Amino acid sequence: MVFFIFMDATIIAFKDYLQKEKNYSIHTLMAYEADLLNFKVFNCMNFEQDSIDLVNYSQIRSWIVSLVEEGLSVITVNRKTASLKAFYRFLLKTKQIEVSPMLKHKSLKVPKTLQIPFSEKEMNAVLEGMEVGTGFEGIRDYTIVELFYATGMRRAELIQLKCVDVDLLNNTLKVLGKRNKERLVPILPAVKESLERYKQERMCLGEVVEGDYFFLTKKGEKLNNSLVYRLINSYFSQASEKVKKSPHVLRHTFATHLLNNGADLNSVKELLGHSSLASTQVYTHSSLSELQKVYQKSHPRNKEQF
Repeated sequence: MVFFIFMDATIIAFKDYLQKEKNYSIHTLMAYEADLLNFKVFNCMNFEQDSIDLVNYSQIRSWIVSLVEEGLSVITVNRKTASLKAFYRFLLKTKQIEVSPMLKHKSLKVPKTLQIPFSEKEMNAVLEGMEVGTGFEGIRDYTIVELFYATGMRRAELIQLKCVDVDLLNNTLKVLGKRNKERLVPILPAVKESLERYKQERMCLGEVVEGDYFFLTKKGEKLNNSLVYRLINSYFSQASEKVKKSPHVLRHTFATHLLNNGADLNSVKELLGHSSLASTQVYTHSSLSELQKVYQKSHPRNKEQF
């Protein structure tokens, strides 16, 4: 049986609300739309119900079970159900429903995973091994690695960084974070040198297709997610045996190294662009581990023999 799935007027209105009222990015809007359409297809196939406005929670629970049986991670399932929750909140807000079917829903419990940051030794090994690089791509790659480590930027933030956002005169970067929230990040002297060197190489590119963006391919095009991921994974595979080697691990490394060297949690929160300290506290486990080592080494009671 073939189902032709059309976009509900309510889904279109919901997307319009998220874009205009909440200022969500295009990527977030696409994710919400995909989740809602996925749920709509499920309801068509299993309950012969084309509209998702007036479903009940048993239908939603069946969908969640199917997602888990497909092998999707708990985080992915929770993200999809969060899309539904937001959709029904919108229907409540616009008085299209009186009670949300997600009212009593609880997110699936996420198993705790330990994010292991790169050590300072590994970071130095990568940067020294790159030797600032030669040619456009070598210099660009070195600058990207150094910028990730020095600022804790997200991958999307680095990709979206524009030439006008890089203020080398005042040593700041204007970073556009989640939900289009802007923040200023200071530029360290060593990073400034790398940025200036890259700018010189960038000026020597031939045809530039997307010139507004600061980091480009050698063809003058804007970087993409997979290219940046491969770049980080490739360089760090030569210096680290850690399983996960990604831009997000570099963000984690930035926060952990700052905290280990005495930075206060609130300052790290501002640099990372988090809206609350709760988000930043994810990065404190390594700092606590470092503190524990110092504590055990220094406390008189630990020196006593029992």
